[in-house]
Amino acid sequence: MDENAARSAFETALDTHAPAFGTFFLAKLLGAEISYTPESCIVEIPVHDFLYNPQGSLHGGIIAFALDVSMGHLIHHTTGRPGITLEMKIQYVRPALSGRVRCEGRFLKRGRTISYLESRMMDADGKLVAAATSTWQMPKDTGKERDPRT
Repeated sequence: MDENAARSAFETALDTHAPAFGTFFLAKLLGAEISYTPESCIVEIPVHDFLYNPQGSLHGGIIAFALDVSMGHLIHHTTGRPGITLEMKIQYVRPALSGRVRCEGRFLKRGRTISYLESRMMDADGKLVAAATSTWQMPKDTGKERDPRT
């Protein structure tokens, strides 16, 4: 394991995190880059050896984290408020060994109180690593307009 890279990632996360969408500690620790299209949230994470499972590939928990963030951040981006993951099912298809992985979260059905989302993780070669479907409790409408800066 590249201990210097692990220490550097941890120190960078300590120095740059903030308790907000996109900048919270785990996102910073994993080097997540988060962007949006009109219909989706994209989360990209570099595959470092300090994120490996004992078999030598990206740990399933890291994969689950990235998939969940792509869906949760999409809800926040479209509503201005956080949603709540009620359940998530993941299908792991192939290992991610190096490069970067890219998740794209999308709505399957957007409701007022419950929404269904999906996210797919692709490796650097564009091959499917994992796919998730999830059920989310949507944020309550407080009557406030969404902040356009988020």
